[in-house]
Amino acid sequence: MTMISRLLFGPFRPSIEALRPALYRIAYAWCHDAALADDLVQETLSRAWTRRAQLRDEASLKSWMVSIMNRCWIDHLRSRRDFDDVESWEDMLESGADSPEACCNREQVIACVRAAVARLPLGQRQVLTLVDLEEFGYAEVAGILDIPVGTVMSRLARARASLKNLLEPTTQQTQPSAAQTLLRRVK
Repeated sequence: MTMISRLLFGPFRPSIEALRPALYRIAYAWCHDAALADDLVQETLSRAWTRRAQLRDEASLKSWMVSIMNRCWIDHLRSRRDFDDVESWEDMLESGADSPEACCNREQVIACVRAAVARLPLGQRQVLTLVDLEEFGYAEVAGILDIPVGTVMSRLARARASLKNLLEPTTQQTQPSAAQTLLRRVK
């Protein structure tokens, strides 16, 4: 059975359906709206099914699907017409989520990290979620987002630095400093 016939009649549908949870995680990390994330995933699955003959390598199915979802996301942003130039939103668009300073309880660590990621500009948020959470390589992310590899690396560095700065006040509140820990042991 050739690859094309496998795609047309074989395991293509179960393969793309299996990617639904990962696609939803990525979409939600980008837009922070459950309904919109679900719509993006649905549109991505629909476009992938329609264009299944264009997939050349089964091993790159996930990156191909995320690339399609990125196009759906860009189409959504363009339809909102909040920005004159699509490139201008990449480093400016932030979510209105609460700051991580509001999350100081140990049980809320995940919520704090999500809130901090939500405060990152969209371009940084996309690269961070694809590289650090979904474990794509830099070249794959560059292909998915249609940007140079150097841009992927610089956005990732800025995202990690921003995330560190956003989370530092939270970690200082929830964890005693090394000096405080030593004083407690001495007493």
